[in-house]
Amino acid sequence: MITMATHTITATAMTDQSRQLQLLRLLSWMSPAFPTGAFAYSQGLERAVHDGLVPDRKSLCAWLEDALAFGSLWNDAVLFCESWRRARDGEDIADVAELAEAMIGSSGRYLESVGQGRAFAAAAHAWHHPVPDDLAEGCPLPVAAGALTAGHGIELQSALAAWLHGTVSNLVQGSLRLLPITQQDGVELLAHLERPIMTTVERAASSTLDDLGSATFLAEIAALNHESLHSRIFRS
Repeated sequence: MITMATHTITATAMTDQSRQLQLLRLLSWMSPAFPTGAFAYSQGLERAVHDGLVPDRKSLCAWLEDALAFGSLWNDAVLFCESWRRARDGEDIADVAELAEAMIGSSGRYLESVGQGRAFAAAAHAWHHPVPDDLAEGCPLPVAAGALTAGHGIELQSALAAWLHGTVSNLVQGSLRLLPITQQDGVELLAHLERPIMTTVERAASSTLDDLGSATFLAEIAALNHESLHSRIFRS
């Protein structure tokens, strides 16, 4: 009886430690300090602000909610989950990466997603986990992030929630440079967007590639038009 109890306590302690390590990795990987260059991109938001589509906090909130529900962030969430599942099962993710690249609608967004994916994979080398060649050579960020979090045994919904929160946080942070809003506005936006993020996580966790598709046409056009913006802060 004593031996069994000891083993139970030890196993529980090891499980708790493993979960804490996974949490620390998520915090590191999704931190604005992680060298993915997210600070340099706006996913077309800068052009939307320039064109008067996003003039204030209320419209910014609606813009981000739409991206999560049926825009680029929804598609990224689906691709993240598919990459996570394939990496978990030891399957190839090359065709998912190719599909993700094909779905990118502008050169600026292509440079953003693939460049960040390559940087994410390179920085993750610090955790001594082998990075597949197709990730090291460069693939869209949601594919790289999904595959690498699976490789470290991180649960899907936790990984996706952290990744979406990090992406939305970067867009909110960028908006502080584009709009007449305060840091307190940004914090309140993040608090409000918790529920939309979790809704997207729950939907995407049971999705397949058949669920890909978006309807945020103004956002896609803004990303395209951003390339011709004369004076700009961000690269996309």
